[in-house]
Amino acid sequence: MKRQYHSGDLEQLCNQQVRFAPREKKIQQIDRAERLHNELKPEQMYSYEYICFRITDYRPDFKPPQPISGIHAGHDLRLFIEDVSDAANLAVADSAEPVHTVDELSRKFHVATKTIARWRQQGLVSRRFLFGKRKRLGFLASSVERFIAQHPQRVQRGCQFSQLSEAERGEVLVRARRLAEEGASPSQVAQQVAGGMRRSVETIRYTIKRHDQANPQRTIFPSESGPLSDDRKEQLYTAYRQGESVEVLARRYGRTRASIYRIVNEQRAKRLLQLPLNYIDNPAFDARGAAEAILQPVPKQESPAPRSRMPSGLPHYLASLYEVPLLSREQEQHLFRKYNYLKHCAAALRNQLDLARPKGRLMDQIEETYGRAVAAKKQIVQANLRLVVSIAKRHVDFTGEFFALVSDGNVSLIRAVENFDYGRGNKFSTYASWAIMKNFARTIPGEYKHRDRFRTSYEDLFFSEQDDRADPYSQEVAQQMRAQQVGNILSYLDEREQKIIISRFGLDHACEPQTLHEIGVTLGVTKERIRQIEAKALDKLRVAAESEKIEHLE
Repeated sequence: MKRQYHSGDLEQLCNQQVRFAPREKKIQQIDRAERLHNELKPEQMYSYEYICFRITDYRPDFKPPQPISGIHAGHDLRLFIEDVSDAANLAVADSAEPVHTVDELSRKFHVATKTIARWRQQGLVSRRFLFGKRKRLGFLASSVERFIAQHPQRVQRGCQFSQLSEAERGEVLVRARRLAEEGASPSQVAQQVAGGMRRSVETIRYTIKRHDQANPQRTIFPSESGPLSDDRKEQLYTAYRQGESVEVLARRYGRTRASIYRIVNEQRAKRLLQLPLNYIDNPAFDARGAAEAILQPVPKQESPAPRSRMPSGLPHYLASLYEVPLLSREQEQHLFRKYNYLKHCAAALRNQLDLARPKGRLMDQIEETYGRAVAAKKQIVQANLRLVVSIAKRHVDFTGEFFALVSDGNVSLIRAVENFDYGRGNKFSTYASWAIMKNFARTIPGEYKHRDRFRTSYEDLFFSEQDDRADPYSQEVAQQMRAQQVGNILSYLDEREQKIIISRFGLDHACEPQTLHEIGVTLGVTKERIRQIEAKALDKLRVAAESEKIEHLE
């Protein structure tokens, strides 16, 4: 990992000495750099010319305009000493004074190796030596003694912090567990316990870590180190959508509450990027006052058309279609214009979304706008479901599976709504009829020829033989019994599986069948996850159908 110098000129000087200076010069410059390091005062400013002269005994040809503070100069000089000593290949056996390793200092002062690393950042000068054939960090005895003399309280505090008694260790764990159960993150627990017990944060963190490693069944914080994978983020977001609090998630995943909110917003933004926001554009969308004109309520029909007479003996699903009034030409145009305009607005809002820092208010606006667009689309679809039935009736003789055709036709209707260009002035029913019949012409010779392998309706779960009768209206009693049987076997599923099956196959007559993606958006999971749950639920339904002894009714 590349270390960062505060002064680019000092970094360049280091590179020059590493590449071109003789070994004797390197050793001499290392000693001169450490002497200068020991003389620096943190609050004083130093010019590069002065630092370069003290190290190399010559003055540079240029004078950088900006001096460097004593703190930054000390940091860069420690890096200079390490880098140049690394290039000089110093053998520990050739050192004129004792050299301590990191582990030796750790044992000598009874501190953790991380404490030694902190001391290096605070001024302890280290060099790189050859220990046999391996290069390792080493500390001259004089460098260690000088650091102790300059920072006696820091060294003493570090030694004391590691010497926790058993009683103190137990108190640390009790306090940490209580704070963790209240929802505090690991860093918050370490800071609060350290402040309350007058110990270092590192000592508290290390004590908790050792306890969790030795007691995997009674850990204070579960092992969730490093960045979360995409799957874990997905699980976290799903749990959040299902009502789990941020405090509980923070404790479970070993993260701060801020991190949980950040992951939730990140996953939410990714979902919004997957929303299907393609729309049919229209010049009216960019006109002044477009929102006020387009987003008005659906206009009422001046002379409402009389309701169609409902044929007798209809199954429940088909009878429910007659409860939805047909749209007038004006209402249809209004809804299509509103539907596409809302998707236009949602797409414009989504273009402002910054994945690195998604704003909650902006995402709320996108979701609210998209929800209104879906509501307008649903209204159009529900008003045209009878059209699908009328076309399916003309094709049922070829397949004998009326409701399978209706289900397939409903999907074609939904796609037709998404692709219809209302601005051309054509009637939607003409366009939708063409789209549905085109789909039937393509699927009937192929898919329905192999219907035993490719099933598209829930009734396939219950029938082992083909019903050759083409007229569905004569089967009201049988259909009612089948509906009751469907309800019985659906009780074998859990709540989420029932919702997916009902939404997927349109078992609730109040809503049209939904795609995998639409159900996934509603439940807050991916469409692939919905597909997996659907397959599992269908397997359960097959077993339930057998246990309920559901047979084909003549």
